[in-house]
Amino acid sequence: MRLPNLFQTRNGRFAAFFLLYVTEGIPLGFAATAVATQLRRQGVGPAEIGAFIGLFYLPWAFKWAFGPIVDVFAIERLGRRRGWILGTQIVMVATLFATSFLKLPEQLWLFSAILLVHNTFSATQDVAIDALAINTLNEHERATASGVMFAGASIGQMIGGSGALLVTSWFGFQSSFYFVSAAILLVTLFVVLPMKEAATPPRVRAAGSAMAAAGREMREFAVTAFKSFMGTRGAFVGLFMSLLPPGAMCLGLALQSNLAVELGMDDGAVATMNFWSTLIGAAGCLAGGLIADRFDRRRALTWYILLMSIPVFVMALVLQHFNWIMPIAPDADKPDVPTLLMTAFWATTLVYAFFNGMMYSATTAIFMDVTNPVVAGTQFTAYMAMFNLAISYSATWQGISIEAWGYPGTMIVDGFYGMLYLLVLPLTRKRPGDVAADNALAPGRARKLGLVLALLCLAWLPVHALESQFGAAKDIVNILFTLVFIASALFLLAGAALLGAVAGRLTRIGAWFSPLLLLMQVRNYQDGLAAKLGVSTQSLGATLDIFLYGVPLLAAVLLWQMSRHAWADLALPSTTEGEAGDTALPGAKLAAAS
Repeated sequence: MRLPNLFQTRNGRFAAFFLLYVTEGIPLGFAATAVATQLRRQGVGPAEIGAFIGLFYLPWAFKWAFGPIVDVFAIERLGRRRGWILGTQIVMVATLFATSFLKLPEQLWLFSAILLVHNTFSATQDVAIDALAINTLNEHERATASGVMFAGASIGQMIGGSGALLVTSWFGFQSSFYFVSAAILLVTLFVVLPMKEAATPPRVRAAGSAMAAAGREMREFAVTAFKSFMGTRGAFVGLFMSLLPPGAMCLGLALQSNLAVELGMDDGAVATMNFWSTLIGAAGCLAGGLIADRFDRRRALTWYILLMSIPVFVMALVLQHFNWIMPIAPDADKPDVPTLLMTAFWATTLVYAFFNGMMYSATTAIFMDVTNPVVAGTQFTAYMAMFNLAISYSATWQGISIEAWGYPGTMIVDGFYGMLYLLVLPLTRKRPGDVAADNALAPGRARKLGLVLALLCLAWLPVHALESQFGAAKDIVNILFTLVFIASALFLLAGAALLGAVAGRLTRIGAWFSPLLLLMQVRNYQDGLAAKLGVSTQSLGATLDIFLYGVPLLAAVLLWQMSRHAWADLALPSTTEGEAGDTALPGAKLAAAS
């Protein structure tokens, strides 16, 4: 029997992209719900689970780097995008199948590494699917397709989360790996293989190797994104806003799975909760989008963030009331769980899911508002990448915080930290006379950003000197400074590209120096590094301190010097803010969630 090419008809195209996005949602639901639940059930602590979830989301924060690779490298006879989708899905299935042979929690490090590879290919698939959608869908089909894609991802998360947990409750945890692998493979066999991609004009091959061409595209992406961020006040504020969680995130991340296990919920009950929360969250996304389109969306988002904080605070107070503070080992003798506590957990999780969905739709729309339509794909992708980075570090710090401060304390801090978003949100509002790519003010914004990063690098010096006094908060502070060092490295690279001959030697030094800022991450692995080198942690630490003090200090000097230059070459084509919504990717409304 010959399978149909779904791209031949309008409804077929909708069905194809629905199913392709199902395969994107499956890994997210599987890791964040099914795997996180089983890890806690097997005695893995909240900090390790938080780090696992944070690592799993990390490739989505860097998927902008995969775009040039997908654009440049292609096997034309397989289809420029179809070949990538086919290849990534095969690797996704293979990596999931490989993890089924690992023993948890003993091999958690290898399990995490393989799933990191898996999710890297999943993020690459997302880039290829969005590119295919742009080339395949007619303009009048794109709004409907965006909703269809979001629905597909939601169904995928239910399959990977609720479905995998139900299979686990019937046949054991190992069977869930075969289940999710089979679900992805079915789409590969019945959608991707029969797919006939529309013919596209032959790609003009640039001079040099394909790898060099991909590198040039990455550089062009980074430069264009930097220029667009500096273009208007809204875009500049959006740069910082995208690195903040929009409201309390804890009841949508691993904290919820940890609590479910500790409160005695079996896999079937967790699956049911995940099913309803995902469904209610999708309804909230639709409702939130409709309201935000008809009324002032910044005011709407303010209410959404405040409302999604209420169930978090209520659950924190209930846990405090019943003295359910610190995490409890799954095999420990537990106190009886009061009915009111379990009822509150169900109610707050479902209410939170609805307002969380409303928040996602409005947040995505605001990022579209501050995006310059001329560079919409570049700028919006960069915003969503940083948003995913915020989700990643939120999952990580919450896991650490649960073990240090307990559940109620973590939830209270998460709720108030999420409200920082509301302080910068009004600054994204368009003012009379604002024009996207307002080139007169862009250089000043670049100089201010360089100066702020220089001061933050200097702030690391006393923080590192006093880190022993931070206690459990040390790891959380480290996460924040990791963001500072990454941002500083990117700023130095942007300076090398944009200042060029104007700054001369300074830009060349900055370009070569930026990788050292990324290597500051070595501070988190001193114990393992000392063991491999066969030296004591103390002696390695003394040697490493030269690096850990010297690099931020020199980076601060370079950043300060760059902030003194004119940054004149920041011009982008001028267009009115607020027109970006029609030019964003068809799957844009999902990007923040995925």
